[in-house]
Amino acid sequence: MPLTHISLKKGKSPEYRQTLLEQVYLAMRETIDSPENDRFATITELEAGNFNNSGNYAGIDRSDDVVFIQITLNAGRTIEKKKALYAEIAKRLKADPGVRPEDVVISLLEVSKENWSLGNGVAQYA
Repeated sequence: MPLTHISLKKGKSPEYRQTLLEQVYLAMRETIDSPENDRFATITELEAGNFNNSGNYAGIDRSDDVVFIQITLNAGRTIEKKKALYAEIAKRLKADPGVRPEDVVISLLEVSKENWSLGNGVAQYA
């Protein structure tokens, strides 16, 4: 049950934002066995003054079109699956909506299954 948060600089179209959500979802389905229709995700648009892409950190030259993707998910996936996820997201976002791979920053937050409540105040996975 991944929960995805995407942050980007304000000004992109609704279609662009929906494409980001869809492409990240499809990448998770393909690489980390995310369940079908598991589409818990948000997008936050930030004003220029509330946004810093760290420029050329780690030798990667990012533009103002950087997309920050933070995915909270159950712990336990292999390093190989994580690497496949990163690569697939970058590939998909390059193809549509046209995000440069240098502008795709991804962070995974792994939690144990008992740390989820999907509603009704119940820990469904515990």
